[in-house]
Amino acid sequence: MSITIRVNSNTLTKAPGVGVFRVWPSALRSLSKAGEMSSTAMKKKVLLMGKSGSGKTSMRSIIFANYIARDTRRLGATIDVEHSHVRFLGNLVLNLWDCGGQDTFMENYFTSQRDNIFRNVEVLIYVFDVESRELEKDMHYYQSCLEAILQNSPDAKVFCLVHKMDLVQEDQRDLIFKEREEDLKRLSRPLACTCFRTSIWDETLYKAWSSIVYQLIPNVQQLESNLRNFAQIIEADEVLLFERATFLVISHYQCKEQRDAHRFEKISNIIKQFKLSCSKLAASFQSMEVRNSNFAAFIDVFTSNTYVMVIMSDPSIPSAATLINIRNARKHFEKLERVDGPKHSLHMRMR
Repeated sequence: MSITIRVNSNTLTKAPGVGVFRVWPSALRSLSKAGEMSSTAMKKKVLLMGKSGSGKTSMRSIIFANYIARDTRRLGATIDVEHSHVRFLGNLVLNLWDCGGQDTFMENYFTSQRDNIFRNVEVLIYVFDVESRELEKDMHYYQSCLEAILQNSPDAKVFCLVHKMDLVQEDQRDLIFKEREEDLKRLSRPLACTCFRTSIWDETLYKAWSSIVYQLIPNVQQLESNLRNFAQIIEADEVLLFERATFLVISHYQCKEQRDAHRFEKISNIIKQFKLSCSKLAASFQSMEVRNSNFAAFIDVFTSNTYVMVIMSDPSIPSAATLINIRNARKHFEKLERVDGPKHSLHMRMR
């Protein structure tokens, strides 16, 4: 097996005689006309709620502020509401409201601050400590949130994170989560509720947040369609798009089922940790190639907001060809990220 890692480098060298794919010039011309950048950002309000100590701020810090799990122990309790704006894929901005979970604050959210907190919400994320000794109170506050959401933002999507699952014995996790999920879905009616089991110590946190953010991307179907075309043209087994800062998976294509259903989140977790290690050395992660006799995996900067991972199982395709294909697709995918971006599909041909 060979592993190649590039740090602070973006130079590509074309190997002689290598076949590559490139975007049709006519497609590029039409894209340049259709893909003018909008000056107005699309803001999506995300409420992060749950009782004090449930782990809300820890998970937010890991996903959006580049904390590692052990460093979250020094985080203090959230006072009232902490606001943060996270730019995500060009024009999309997540307006994240991390709401403190102390009883006094929770009561204020449902009375004097009700309209301010629950108006224009795109997503409600409610975090439950799986080992909470006040489950009845947790459920009461959750139902109060749902009532306020129904009144002020009836179209909001609702997600429940059953958190700190690492504290539950492994042979009990499936049963406990299933019981909690059934209770939460029943209590959430008439709203639909999607539940995830999470822990800051494994990849489950990335699975949950990738799924949540996926719901907020405005042109995700168009993005996936073009990603599929790209993968088929370069004969890739699998292609993944990661958001550049958080390394959350935002889109993927695979030509066949894979054995490990959790591989995306595991890769996110591993690469995010490696990126943090690079930053401690004042270096920035650029790309990685892993190759053996069965496959080649490439992770490279794709657009200004994404990394791409390409999996190839055909050993006859040189690394240089795949890297040039990635480079040639960048301009098209840059335009797709814009909320008002092009409606064209990716057209490429062999040179």
